[in-house]
Amino acid sequence: LLTSSGSKWRSRRKLLTPAFHFRILEDFLPAVNDQSNILVRKLGQLGKDRSCNIVPLVTLCALDIICETIMGYTINAQSNQDSEYVQAIKVLGHSFTRRLETPLYWIDAIFQLSKPGREFARKVKELHQFTLKVIRERKREILSCPELQESYEETASESDVYGLKGTARKPFLDILLREHIKDPENFTEEHVREEVDTFMFEGHDTTAMGMSWAIYLIALHEEHQDLIHQELDTIFGSDKTRPVTSEDLKQMKYMECCLKESQRLYPSVPFISRKCEEDAVICGRKVPKGTDIQVAIYNLHHDEQVFPKPDEFRPDRFFPEKCERKTCFCVRPFSAGPRNCIGQRFAMMEEKVVIANILRNYKLVALHYRDKIHVMAELVLRPTSGLHVKFIPRESAKQQ
Repeated sequence: LLTSSGSKWRSRRKLLTPAFHFRILEDFLPAVNDQSNILVRKLGQLGKDRSCNIVPLVTLCALDIICETIMGYTINAQSNQDSEYVQAIKVLGHSFTRRLETPLYWIDAIFQLSKPGREFARKVKELHQFTLKVIRERKREILSCPELQESYEETASESDVYGLKGTARKPFLDILLREHIKDPENFTEEHVREEVDTFMFEGHDTTAMGMSWAIYLIALHEEHQDLIHQELDTIFGSDKTRPVTSEDLKQMKYMECCLKESQRLYPSVPFISRKCEEDAVICGRKVPKGTDIQVAIYNLHHDEQVFPKPDEFRPDRFFPEKCERKTCFCVRPFSAGPRNCIGQRFAMMEEKVVIANILRNYKLVALHYRDKIHVMAELVLRPTSGLHVKFIPRESAKQQ
């Protein structure tokens, strides 16, 4: 879905859109709550100074969430960082970074012969094999269970969501398998694997960095953190363990403004590419059909004409009465148009749940100001030296 174009992209987009229907997203909430609570417990096990680089921990949490919700499979990345899958993901990231940093590796043939290129190919093969194993296991479950097969009927009743019935649904993988079982020649297991891997790789890293930047900025700005704490206390009272519900998410209005401002300052994907499909004139310059265009999302989000003092963290920019005065394309952390991020509602839901569960339990303190944070633009916008935050249990914070 990310790299295809033309009729292939259109058919895949149409096929996958139902997997992110709001009713199906509600089914993901238990998994997101469970994995975020594991992260909360791990933060409680930090050493005496109660601080850490938040990026690796949040990344493992996001990986567990995406595996469970996309594939219906638990890899326990947070409790087993040495698992083959987790290590393979790390190697792929390092190899990709090496390729970006080395112009000679931009030539496919040279990269494929290099040590990073060979290691990259090995790890890609391992991940493909793992994904195919999960796909085949799920396919066997469906074919051997009459009740599951019934859920694949083409016609759905009004109580169903796109033909997926009851508690047995694992939306993303199951929608793909439904298409594969219906037409195995034109939609093969390999096609299923392509889409699952795309969402696994792209879905966990972008969301992990989005959450990490938000946690850091909230930790850095105590006045905004206090307002989020007040909002969460209004919703949950003193209960720190009740699972977050879809109704709770609707009430997290100030937190949502903080998340959107974080996405404006540090968009997970700082650049997007598009191809001009017809001749155009932009700012008096002719842009021929077929031209590749890079859209600098980071620069777009720091336009002083739209955002006065653009480097300041000001969540009030996203209050409803102020948003109405802005054009819809001035903030695009999830891209825009027909090729926008298909999982953006899922990402916002995940960020809200994870950060809400953290803030219900901890007061956050950033250990470095923003002038000490340097970023690098890979596939996602990363800090070069991590984001270090201190986590103080809220009971202790109140006594200080």
